Amino acid sequence: MAESAKQLVLGYTDVHPFSKVNITDRASVQELLKTILDPLKPHFSPLKSRIRVPGNTAVRFDNTAAEIEGICRPMWGLAGLLGGGGEYEGTSWFIEGLKAGTDPQSPEFWGWPRDNDQRMVEMCPLGFTLAVVPVFWESLSEKERANVEAWLGNSINQKNMPNTNWLWFRVFGNLGLKKSGGKYSQEKIEQDIIHLNSFFRGDGWSNDGPEGIWQQDYYSGSFAIQFLQLLYAKLAGNDDHAKAAEFKKRAQDYALDFIHYFDEEGRATPFGRSVGYRFAMAGFWGALAYADVELPAPLTWGVVKGLLLRNLRWWQTQEQIWSPTGTLTIGYSYPNMYMAENYNSPQSPMWACLAFICLAVPQDHPFWTSKEEPYPTNLLPKVKALKHPGHIISYLGGHRMILSSGQACSYPMKGTHAKYGSFAYSSAYGYSVPTGCFTLEQFALASQLGLSDDGGEFWKARRLCEEAVIETHEDQPVLKSIWKPYPDVRIKTYLIPPVEATPNWHLRVHKIQAGREVMTADGSFAICNERKLDGRYLDLYDAKKGEGTLPKIIGNYDLNTPEGSSPGSVGSFVVSKGAVGIASLEAGAQRTAMLVNADPNSNLVESRTVIPTLQHTIKRGHTVWYVTAVYAKPSGEGISPQSYLDGWEIKPVIPTWLKDVMTEW
Repeated sequence: MAESAKQLVLGYTDVHPFSKVNITDRASVQELLKTILDPLKPHFSPLKSRIRVPGNTAVRFDNTAAEIEGICRPMWGLAGLLGGGGEYEGTSWFIEGLKAGTDPQSPEFWGWPRDNDQRMVEMCPLGFTLAVVPVFWESLSEKERANVEAWLGNSINQKNMPNTNWLWFRVFGNLGLKKSGGKYSQEKIEQDIIHLNSFFRGDGWSNDGPEGIWQQDYYSGSFAIQFLQLLYAKLAGNDDHAKAAEFKKRAQDYALDFIHYFDEEGRATPFGRSVGYRFAMAGFWGALAYADVELPAPLTWGVVKGLLLRNLRWWQTQEQIWSPTGTLTIGYSYPNMYMAENYNSPQSPMWACLAFICLAVPQDHPFWTSKEEPYPTNLLPKVKALKHPGHIISYLGGHRMILSSGQACSYPMKGTHAKYGSFAYSSAYGYSVPTGCFTLEQFALASQLGLSDDGGEFWKARRLCEEAVIETHEDQPVLKSIWKPYPDVRIKTYLIPPVEATPNWHLRVHKIQAGREVMTADGSFAICNERKLDGRYLDLYDAKKGEGTLPKIIGNYDLNTPEGSSPGSVGSFVVSKGAVGIASLEAGAQRTAMLVNADPNSNLVESRTVIPTLQHTIKRGHTVWYVTAVYAKPSGEGISPQSYLDGWEIKPVIPTWLKDVMTEW
């Protein structure tokens, strides 16, 4: 590579090269990866040990560690490319960066890791790279090899690590040295895997932490645990047959659940933290092929190939994810700091390169030689309960929907109640996070029940559950949770998936015992608040256009303004990119339906959204039942906008078992 590199600059009408690749085969995915690596060239440091991309925002760790992310995280893709026999003209810069970064005498030395240091995370892609790309180790002198051994092995083996998926990062640091012929600690590899196995919960699922923590998100699969188990099975399988066989068996079981988090269009359903890693959410499917896992029915290599490639194609349609110089930004479908975790530096999104482990899969593997197959919708149940994550998956209604109860992040996190405590998550609509802590506009309570004891200034939603179980009623799975937003307010919530008769509706039922007066706000999914004509806010619903709202959107939802509300039994809806709505079904419903004009950038997928919401005030000492029906019919190929409300008038039926429960009080 030349010592200088031309910088990509995306103008007003320019399309990123990523979106121009026709993804069909291995060569096209190699080309796709290069459109991500190439824009990094102008952002290398002088000695190539760091990368600093646009967006100089701070994180909880030091800037040097953030810039180490910049060079190490792309190695997930680079190592897959090179390990699979591909070529990249910029490889030498990454090798030079490794030399300078691990040299204590270099002005660009990465620094020795402390306990629980972010540098430990970046040792994982570096260790994998050493394990599968011999040119990295072969390019080092004896002194440089000693530097790498000291930084990648000795230093991390002496430090404390978080009691989470991070332990896999130390395994791979040592494994990379072992595969290269360097000095490593087999004892640490064994100890860490034994401890990581204590996170295993059954049926393929692992928790991201020890007993007492319920967090089973994409880190349980594509981001870390399943993904790295499979890489370990491939790289260490000849020496460790028992673990390799066990990890492959877990992957077989996990795959039969994990497929339900994706939809026919290729979208993964956003849930939990770190979804800003974007197409890494599909990395597990390439890891299955890399580890030569024997697929369980109904999965075939054509199906698995389609899951990954369709996900990449969907991301090609999200043209706002790039910075002006063509690098990935913090966010999901557009740059967004509200949804970011405190460990998301501008370089962090490059963890997305996990998705390119598929490039390490040989050209003659059936993953590549099989014809791509569509999503096997007809071979999977329309509704399925997933015991370990506490989820009920629904295929009805035109999108992948997850009903969720019980999970919670084990440490303070921005928007944690939205990322783990929402009632429903959709592949079409994404979840919303708060932009501030004042009124419903900022709290953006999509798929959440919020409560306020101060007249609507501050709101509390479900975060922790005292109890969360999957029950079966009338042959249907139902999620029950018990939670307390305030010490003297107890809520029992039932989440009931759609049925064939009303496929676009699901039910959320709440029994609220109020020890204080509280306002309540029950929100549907958030949906795009833009007219097709000019991008301005939506008008009242026009059936001919197949667009608009009912009732009218009022800026600060003054419920005393008649045109801004309707009776809860009538409900409220919004039609733009599909339709969402909400209505109250309880007898004698006193709730009011309205529309929350959520703060911009609160939703992951759409930057301007509105949330159909039911509001009510419960007096102190009262107990009430809410039966909330939530409507959703996403847009899609061949679906007429005039048909988005076809199911709106036919409300779901309250199940008999639920009526019986409600009469017991």
